[in-house]
Amino acid sequence: MAVEIKVPALGESVTEATVAKWLVKAGDTVTIDQPLCELETDKVTVEVNASVAGSVVDLAVAEGTTVQVGGVLCHIEAGAAGAAAKPAAAAATPAAAPKPVAAPAPAPAPAPAPVAPSASTPAAANIAASGPATRKLVEETGVAASAIQPTGKDGRATKADVLAALSSIPAPSAPAAKPAVPAGPRSRADREERVRMTRLRRTIANRLKEAQNTAAMLTTFNEVDMTAVMTLRERLKEDFEKKHGARLGFMSFFVKACIAGLKELPSVNAEIEGDDLVYKNYYDIGVAVGTPQGLVVPVLRDADMLSFAEVEKGIAELGKKARDGKLTIADLTGGTFTISNGGVYGSLMSTPILNPPQSAILGMHKIQQRPMVVGGEVKARPMMYLAVSYDHRIIDGREAVLFLVRIKECIEDPERLLLGV
Repeated sequence: MAVEIKVPALGESVTEATVAKWLVKAGDTVTIDQPLCELETDKVTVEVNASVAGSVVDLAVAEGTTVQVGGVLCHIEAGAAGAAAKPAAAAATPAAAPKPVAAPAPAPAPAPAPVAPSASTPAAANIAASGPATRKLVEETGVAASAIQPTGKDGRATKADVLAALSSIPAPSAPAAKPAVPAGPRSRADREERVRMTRLRRTIANRLKEAQNTAAMLTTFNEVDMTAVMTLRERLKEDFEKKHGARLGFMSFFVKACIAGLKELPSVNAEIEGDDLVYKNYYDIGVAVGTPQGLVVPVLRDADMLSFAEVEKGIAELGKKARDGKLTIADLTGGTFTISNGGVYGSLMSTPILNPPQSAILGMHKIQQRPMVVGGEVKARPMMYLAVSYDHRIIDGREAVLFLVRIKECIEDPERLLLGV
């Protein structure tokens, strides 16, 4: 009997995936744990392996199909030397159901006769004789005098009468959405390539747009002199690598500097959940990594408890997993603050977009020699622009600026990180 290969559990709150690529075809002989296909979720790509050895009977779903957790992907006839089974024949096309006979259109109902005004219906309001507050309200709202039922003496209207008339006016219906205009033939289609967006790219697009639509996003800038860190790194990088087996980069300094700022300004490490502010007393730092599939943000857990060497090793491991497509859902969830380094690609300045539900993100940029006034003299210094984008609903401008200044102080005087000052 053929064994069903089903979509495995993909992580908390993940219920579906897209079959990105089949690695086998019907009739292939497979071994236990051999990869059969790649499933693309909103965050990671997952390989599905064979649970038995045998021959692939059929592929139940095609590439690009969205499948639910527990859904059948393919069937394998157990037995390492089993003969390749022929794919199942396509199901017969069901007979077309007879078209329903359209019911005759009902005859239009006769228009109701106009109702004569009742003798008890009050006359139009006497606006001119009404009080000044009432007249002003009528002018501001533009309500017609004939729509107001006066209750005051001698046909005078009151403010309550005007407000009642306003409430009785039906709200205008929303205009119908315009149908999407078909793209039609493109004039230079022969020189274009059309590729369907991957699930990951769609998720990135939706999350970034969600951040812009939801948060009151603002960015503050500063610049940092990298002389001290670069000098320290150059002096100790060989000893560091010999002892710890990891390269000493700049990211560990920035991770530690950010944690120092987050501890002093807790709102930067918080998030909004409903009507509550959630302040987090732990520091799970997300590090944005560019991959061929798109931008992902793996998380370095409890970074405040890690040494410089452990931070560098952790970042290197997460970066390798990201590039190899081996990240798990657990690697990508639960971050409290994000660092994005556009400088590795040559970016001089940018305004990073929040990684929801986080409330802030640091953008690092290219190190560039610039003339700076130092001790009354103009000197060339390796400078980097820093940017912090933040949610103004929870973080005030003062806190955002102080947070960025704290990072600047720690980078320009890295001994502060050692002494905690």
